Amino acid sequence: MEFGLSEDQKLMQDSVDRTLEKVSSLDRVRKSAEAREPYAADIRAALVDLGVPGILVPEDEGGMGMKLLDAALIAEAIGRHVAPVPFIGTSVMAPLAFTGAGSPAQQRAFLPKLAGGEAVAGVAISERGAGAREGAGVTASNGRLNGKALFVLDFGGADFYIVGDTSGGLHLVWGDAEGLRKTQLTTIDLTRSIGELDFHNVEAEPLVSGDAQATTRRMLDAGRVMLAADTLGAGWRMIEKAVDYAKERKQFGRVIGSFQAVKHMCAEMASELEPGRSLIWYAAHAFDEIPAESSLMAAHAKAHLSEVGRFVARTATEVHGGMGFTDLLGLHYWFKRIGLDRQLLGSPERVRQDAAILQGWTAA
Repeated sequence: MEFGLSEDQKLMQDSVDRTLEKVSSLDRVRKSAEAREPYAADIRAALVDLGVPGILVPEDEGGMGMKLLDAALIAEAIGRHVAPVPFIGTSVMAPLAFTGAGSPAQQRAFLPKLAGGEAVAGVAISERGAGAREGAGVTASNGRLNGKALFVLDFGGADFYIVGDTSGGLHLVWGDAEGLRKTQLTTIDLTRSIGELDFHNVEAEPLVSGDAQATTRRMLDAGRVMLAADTLGAGWRMIEKAVDYAKERKQFGRVIGSFQAVKHMCAEMASELEPGRSLIWYAAHAFDEIPAESSLMAAHAKAHLSEVGRFVARTATEVHGGMGFTDLLGLHYWFKRIGLDRQLLGSPERVRQDAAILQGWTAA
């Protein structure tokens, strides 16, 4: 039995990683963040050339027809390079919405555009995963939406949005729909676009050809696994930067990496983070092959990587000392990426609560 990645998966991840190494440099990330770009078009174009947007789109709709584990490997590479591109919403959750609940006509109309990188799709189901805040929530009636959706993924530059309502339905809303008010939210992570949608009797096209509630659950599970993988990539990059810095920075005539305390900090980061890799791989595997375990494993992966990621982000910054807080090193881009991953689609506390409900330890 094979418990590792296939050669094709290794080659794919390496190809994405090497491409991002070239096009998503720290200077390019900084430029995008400071300009508050919805996303970096040149970096996205490089990923489109690799077929990344179509990773989960069926082959007969122009995509690659691959599994969630393959998408997780890409998410890890994107997190490693803090690439300012739409991925979790546009390339993972939106395709799942169409394949799970879209009509054949909707699938033919939208999946090829997503696969070819011709469209960006925002996803507004955060209330399902994080819990609705006061005043939030979207209601549907007679083909119209009213209410508010917070923390919309892949918000900036979206051509359309996949919106979940309070009764479990899914809807497609065009980005320029009449009555739709869009507000860019300022988060700690400037490498990703998160926003708010206000609906005032907005016309919407329902996705009604499948089980919308079950599809929303799968979208949430997949999104949580992607966030965990993103944190894994960002965390390992921070460890590498801390180790490299410890090999160069000198104090008292010695590189700080020779001090036992610093060695222990670096070793502890690696020993805490690396087991999360197998957890993410299994959660992604369960999503496609063991549906009964999918939601629970996605919750475990998200909660665990949220906590370990925070530890790695803090410790790696401490290894850098005062320099770790400066914009010169840019370490804060990974730090903040991990911080936002921790909160999107459910904080660790909320995700653990979901896991407890799934295991029958507490009432819903």
